Amino acid sequence: MTMDVVIPALGESVTEASVGQWLKQVGDSVTADEPIVSLETDKVAVEVPAPADGVLTEQLAKVGDSVEVGAVIARIEAGAPAGRLAAAPPATAPAGAPPPEAAAPAAPSSTDAEDLAPAVARIVEQYGLDPASIPATGKGGRLTKGDVLAAIEAGTAKLRAAPRHDLPAAAAAPPATARARTEERVRMSRLRQTIARRLKEAQDTAAMLTTFNDVDMSAVMATRNAYKDEFEKKHGVRLGFMSFFVKAVTLALKDVPVVNAMIEGDAIVYRAYADIGVAVSSPSGLVVPVLRDADTLSFAECEKAIGDFGRRARDGKLALEELQGGTFTISNGGVFGSLLSTPILNPPQSGVLGMHRIEERPVVRQGQIVVRPMMYLALSYDHRLIDGREAVTFLVRVKEAIEDPTRLLIDL
Repeated sequence: MTMDVVIPALGESVTEASVGQWLKQVGDSVTADEPIVSLETDKVAVEVPAPADGVLTEQLAKVGDSVEVGAVIARIEAGAPAGRLAAAPPATAPAGAPPPEAAAPAAPSSTDAEDLAPAVARIVEQYGLDPASIPATGKGGRLTKGDVLAAIEAGTAKLRAAPRHDLPAAAAAPPATARARTEERVRMSRLRQTIARRLKEAQDTAAMLTTFNDVDMSAVMATRNAYKDEFEKKHGVRLGFMSFFVKAVTLALKDVPVVNAMIEGDAIVYRAYADIGVAVSSPSGLVVPVLRDADTLSFAECEKAIGDFGRRARDGKLALEELQGGTFTISNGGVFGSLLSTPILNPPQSGVLGMHRIEERPVVRQGQIVVRPMMYLALSYDHRLIDGREAVTFLVRVKEAIEDPTRLLIDL
């Protein structure tokens, strides 16, 4: 019996998606609820499962095609045996002939270059990597884009073996006579298109202005070094810097509530809660999952949630509702080495805090020049709603809380 594979509901207001990667090919056996295709929506990747056991017989869309919710994207022959569409067996040998030696079929490697998804193959080729050296976590042992990016970041990916120079001249490739001037045209992912549209919308709508300050990280670093081992032993998660900034921001939002507000028509909407968006990188671009009621979370709860966001963003497993809403955003460009930047608002929010790399710099303390671990902070805000005095006051409150973490404990 032939069964249709239908695009499921993808979330509120989401009506279409793009085909990101086929996880199963025509002729492959599938089991019920096994993902067969990955779709890209405006914010997240969604896997569509098989409705029943059987064999995939048709793919009705190509990678990059747009598909609507409710459309048929593939067909499965339910109950068909594995390998039903495989090539016919070789003809029987003539009578009296010795039986041929059975050659063990080579197992297809999901990390062979020709077996990689186009997006994965581009990264592997760009960096000259050996895909066999990268652990694959995708379905059926397939290498995913997240696997490659994680291996690059961890430094565990190996380069392809360099060509041998001791081979006979006849076996060597002819020398290139001119440098190749190649170009590659790659369609923007749906997520990248959405990011581009929203960032431009923020510039077109809000009267954005950025104010800066620097913060001495000595106290936070000393606190972290003193308690990180006990913290990890008790809570099962490492104590990072982000939880300090989340707590400092929620404290500052209480003192300067207009930074947590938004413009809606000709009204100002003040929020008595703090849902903090934390910008994290995914293979498709920057996404901003939201820490709900961050003002009520402990340091451990913040660290666990942020770590989970990062892992699932890399694997494309964030749910759409986790990326919606938010009253304020924190973006940490320092993890990539950024010294200073002017972050762009995430509409309809009115403020975004940019963190940057920690760098030892000479500063004056009590008339003496000393070296301290310093970080630049940048607050971009909507000047239609927030005045300079309020923006500066907010940033100073964050600075005070980071330079004296005791304030975070006594709500000062």
